[in-house]
Amino acid sequence: MKENIILDKPIVMVGLMGAGKTSVGRALARRLGIPFVDSDKEIEAAAGCSVVDIFSLYGEDEFRRAEQRVIARLFDTPPMLKVISTGEGAFITPAVREMVLGRALSIWLRADLDLLVKRTNFRDTRPQLLHTDSRKILAQLIDERYDIYSMADITVETRDESLRKTLDKVVDAIKEYVKKGQKNG
Repeated sequence: MKENIILDKPIVMVGLMGAGKTSVGRALARRLGIPFVDSDKEIEAAAGCSVVDIFSLYGEDEFRRAEQRVIARLFDTPPMLKVISTGEGAFITPAVREMVLGRALSIWLRADLDLLVKRTNFRDTRPQLLHTDSRKILAQLIDERYDIYSMADITVETRDESLRKTLDKVVDAIKEYVKKGQKNG
């Protein structure tokens, strides 16, 4: 069922790894009938190698510079209305955060530590979690980043629930945000 929500800017999903940015973002794009783009996949395509390889070959600083360029390009490339899933560190970068807050509707998928650990434990695509105590790293990232993620336009609590249930919460939050904007505008 396609939703009829009137937006004039892209939707950007933010949050920690394992929060559901890609799966919820992809489902949201389908529900809204607009394109979905994963910024990490776009970075990999531009670099010709994986995010893990970019981190190990060039370091996080170079990855963040590439990420900023790719996200800027996504904002400037038609169609303007799309859902963009970002990597967990994108919104932490001040220039990217400023771009997202100024040019998009940002949605923070907020998840608790246990859920993030459960969802990331068996993946080898998370450079920061390779060969380390993922619970400890994720707890540290929560402490460092949740205050920044809270700057997003919308916050949706994600739980260990079906994708459809989380998607419904996101769609309801967008409708409420749009309705408030119409009252204030």
